Amino acid sequence: MTLRRRFADIDAVWERHADPRSGWSRLLATPLILLAVYRRSGRLLAVALGWTVVNSVAFPRVDRGTDRPSVMTRGVDAERAWLRDDLDPGPWKRLNGLSAAPFAYAVYAAYRRQPVRATIAGAVSMALKLAFVLGIARRDARRRAGVRDD
Repeated sequence: MTLRRRFADIDAVWERHADPRSGWSRLLATPLILLAVYRRSGRLLAVALGWTVVNSVAFPRVDRGTDRPSVMTRGVDAERAWLRDDLDPGPWKRLNGLSAAPFAYAVYAAYRRQPVRATIAGAVSMALKLAFVLGIARRDARRRAGVRDD
C-alpha cells in the first residue's frame, strides 16, 4: 500500500477536514505564507505552516446527516477518493499540478518584495487549486451517480 493510500485511509483526519470550515479556512495558508516570506517572519511562517497541518483536524467531524453536503465537503471527499485511487480526476489533475508554478513564483516575488506580483501569482495559484477541487467534486458526483464522464 502506498503512502498516499495510507494517508487517504485515516478517517479521523478526512472526516474533520471535510468540514467546510476546514477547507475554506485552509485557503488562508497561501496568503499567510506569502506575507511571512515578504516580512521575513519566521514566526508567521511557522504559524502558516502549522495551520496547514493542524487545520485538517481543527474542526469537528462533518455532519453527514444533511441532504446535500457543501461544495467544499464534496471537494474534500473527491480528493480523498482520488488519493485512494477510487476516482480518476481526468484533465482536472493538470490544474492541481499547474497551481504549483504560480505558487513558487509568488513565494519568489514575496521574497524579492514585489507585493503586486506575489499577490497576483498567489491568487492564480489559489484559483487553480480551487478549480481542481471543484472540478473533481463534480466528477466524483457523476461517478457516484453512475454517469460516465469521458
